[in-house]
Amino acid sequence: MKFAAVIEYITDKDRIAAVRPVHRQYLAKLKGEGKLAASGPFLDDSGALIIYEANSREEAETLLQNDPFHQEGIFVRWQMRPWNPVLANRSLFPE
Repeated sequence: MKFAAVIEYITDKDRIAAVRPVHRQYLAKLKGEGKLAASGPFLDDSGALIIYEANSREEAETLLQNDPFHQEGIFVRWQMRPWNPVLANRSLFPE
């Protein structure tokens, strides 16, 4: 099941930039494990959307909480919602 996390960041761009490399390594690891469907920042630098592949909301929350951005205080707040991709690129979201 997919869970979409709409995340708000802190405003300190230097701190975000300093942690970004390990954050992206973590996301690449999740992608390799089949636990990440998609991710990316909003163009206004206010936060990001991360779509997890998880068996439960609790599992998705754990994936978010293990993210270096969360552990380093970059994530200010978020909403975790189950998500059903109706019209999506099938290579990204196989059934």
